[in-house]
Amino acid sequence: MPLLKSWVESANSAQSPFPLNNLPYGVFSTNGQIPRCGVAIGDMILDVTSPEFQKLASGISNSVFAEPTWNAFMKLGSKTWDAFRTTLQDILGESTSADVQAKLADVLVSQASATMHMPFDVVEYTDFYSGRHHATNVGTMFRGAENALPPNWLHLPIAYNGRASSIVVSGTEVRRPWGQLKPPTAETPFFAPCKRFDIELEFGTIVGQASTMGEPVSVQEADDMIFGYVLLNDWSARDIQAWEYQPLGPFQAKATATTISPWIVTKAALEPFRTSTPEREFLLLAYLEEPGPMLYDIDLEVSLLPDGGNKASTIAQTNYNELYYSAAQQLAHHTTSGCAMRVGDLLGSGTISGPEKNNRGSLLELSWGGKEPFKLESGEERSFIEDNDTLTLSAHCAGDGYTIGFGDCVGKVLPALDDPYKR
Repeated sequence: MPLLKSWVESANSAQSPFPLNNLPYGVFSTNGQIPRCGVAIGDMILDVTSPEFQKLASGISNSVFAEPTWNAFMKLGSKTWDAFRTTLQDILGESTSADVQAKLADVLVSQASATMHMPFDVVEYTDFYSGRHHATNVGTMFRGAENALPPNWLHLPIAYNGRASSIVVSGTEVRRPWGQLKPPTAETPFFAPCKRFDIELEFGTIVGQASTMGEPVSVQEADDMIFGYVLLNDWSARDIQAWEYQPLGPFQAKATATTISPWIVTKAALEPFRTSTPEREFLLLAYLEEPGPMLYDIDLEVSLLPDGGNKASTIAQTNYNELYYSAAQQLAHHTTSGCAMRVGDLLGSGTISGPEKNNRGSLLELSWGGKEPFKLESGEERSFIEDNDTLTLSAHCAGDGYTIGFGDCVGKVLPALDDPYKR
């Protein structure tokens, strides 16, 4: 599919992350006003709560956008999602009448003047572990190459249940956490700020339709339930995790924050970029079989800006297609126990790393557990995140004369508080 032309000129650049082909959904505010739902087009935001737009969006009740969240819209289902997207492309397309253009021009807001908010209410959060290169790297560090992957890894998508309350939108500052630490040299644990704070380059899948408790869904049904995707940074306290994770897995090490990008890129916008999951080492059980390509060709990048720096360093580049399990497989597996999925559930993909060193989606891998510090463009070295470092995750799909972007996923790490238990 080539670039779809819009009367919003900024959307027609091949470099614009938000052409008419994309139309991602977000929540924004301007001048201290209440947050409201909007659609990105070029460097502007279309206010879908405005009377001017709602007169053109037949079939959508005004109450759907009464709250600053896309959850109510998601509940309406895929037929409504498709019809709404068609309406947007029609009224924002270059052939739209001058009268409609004039009406909508008055409710377009510059992205530069807007503050972005959480685009949806996160109901539940599950984080998967579906990147084979990441799992192999981490397993090799801690268990040796011969035992890198757990015996179940090649047969099912591994995950843990996280905290919905920890999800924050891009731009939210993250405070370095305190926790129990017990390095190998210490006889007993002690309470201190995390010293090995890290990121995880992930994608977030947003569930737009609910499933019924007790009724598992197929991979195709799971794919049909997916509303869209966001970039996701699962901040990780590696030293807290090392002490706490046996035998039940990560807990406080993953509860500090999880940052998502501000725009929900719909599954419809990503259709031209579908690609297949990798060849399987073992035949998956029938319920995990995919009816077609379920991954996407999305280029990913991580950059780090040190405190006081004027130029960020690109520290990792990889692609979404490196995942071993697709979001649809993860979602289908999640329902096998009869677990009901709800509108607004968020699934983290797991860290997305590639085969080369510069493809590694965490500092744990990039520095090989701190043993191999890497250099920034400034000449500084990093093993893990230092105070006031800013980490940025970005992603894009390269189309025929256009780009599908997600909006950056940004977080600055603030120093730990003084001892929170000091009296």
